[in-house]
Amino acid sequence: MISKQPNRRSGTFTVSGPSVAALALCLASSLAWGQEQDATPSPALPDGQTQLAANIKHKAEKKDEKQTVGSKDRLFFALPNFLTVEKAGQTPPLTAGQKFSVTLRDSFDPVEFAWYGLQAGIGQLNDSDRAFGEGVEGYARRFGSKAGDGIIENVFTRALMPTVFHQDPRYFQLGEGPFIHRLGYALSRIFVTRSDSGSTQFNFSEIVGSAAAAGISSYSYHPEDAHNLSSAVDVWGTQVAYDAVSFAVKEFWPDIRKKIHPAKTGTVAGNSGNE
Repeated sequence: MISKQPNRRSGTFTVSGPSVAALALCLASSLAWGQEQDATPSPALPDGQTQLAANIKHKAEKKDEKQTVGSKDRLFFALPNFLTVEKAGQTPPLTAGQKFSVTLRDSFDPVEFAWYGLQAGIGQLNDSDRAFGEGVEGYARRFGSKAGDGIIENVFTRALMPTVFHQDPRYFQLGEGPFIHRLGYALSRIFVTRSDSGSTQFNFSEIVGSAAAAGISSYSYHPEDAHNLSSAVDVWGTQVAYDAVSFAVKEFWPDIRKKIHPAKTGTVAGNSGNE
């Protein structure tokens, strides 16, 4: 039998058999105890706490989703450009709630109201809609009319009709090619759009939505002498023309922005990540 005794001459130890066996037994017991601890399931949370944790997680996910809907880009660093996707490939579609959310954020942006105020001022200078009168009251009525036209048209063409027809209200920038080709592409978006499934479709959202919005505005809060089909068609044509110009500006705005402010890349994916 080997004994664990100090060797007085060499200063080394010799190891006895019983000692080795005892050490091995201790190690085996420790490992077995550790495995039992790992295999023991964590105590389950009470139902109330489990539901609370699930609700907190759900709210956090919804908050993150809301924050990423639409872009934060602005045309000329001022006008909202939340529904433009720059050089995007496969982009997830917007849900109905997201379409309304980003549209309302765009429509009620403070800069939009400044824009409506400018339009009302020009209308007053040109004495358009004479029935509105002059002075502060005339300006206020023109301002309300311009704001109503803009908000209703936005909601119909970017949220309501895209939800009904399952179409994507965003403008997908072409971003490359000759100027004429890109301009033609931008203007054609009045009649051509992308569906929620990614296919190309006739733009019912724009044409039907703007027509419905023009009819509502012309026959409701516009002057009484404008309550006719001719005036409604005129408003409709103006709105469609404005949207066509808007698409053209959105197509080339990234190029302009890059030259003015190279640091502002402003890459957008109206729902990338999920504005």
